[in-house]
Amino acid sequence: MTTSRKPNSSSLSLLVRRLVNGDAERVFKAWTSAAQILQWWGPSHVTCPQCDIDLRVGGRYRIANLLPDGSIIWIIGQFLQIDRPHLVQYSWQAGPDPEFDPDAAERVTVRFVPKGAKTEIIVEHSHMPDRGTRDDHHKGWLGCLDGLKLFLADATDPE
Repeated sequence: MTTSRKPNSSSLSLLVRRLVNGDAERVFKAWTSAAQILQWWGPSHVTCPQCDIDLRVGGRYRIANLLPDGSIIWIIGQFLQIDRPHLVQYSWQAGPDPEFDPDAAERVTVRFVPKGAKTEIIVEHSHMPDRGTRDDHHKGWLGCLDGLKLFLADATDPE
């Protein structure tokens, strides 16, 4: 069980960016389609065996992170804002078996900025409780963006 933490002004955040192949619509779809997330999500040592997405404001998502030791960390949350194909924002909770909290403290905002035939992905993860969590999330996001960049290197749209 996880405990709920309400956002506060002293919370920590991080910002990561990556330029990837594909227009904003293609990249937005890769970020928000469960079938596509299963193919690229996670740092190199993590796989994603299950992903459920209800892509609408108020809809929920669940992403399974299978670790090398066989344990699963779930990431769950609720979509707070969707501006296809420019932005998606959602709450974020993680743990072995987190209970959904609509007021979860952590927030993720992802912007998709067109750059010609490419798109810059800007991930802002905010309201983290401590530096250790921020450092872990930073490594995780860099790994996820590496996986997405490789996935999008193939110009075909699998869905």
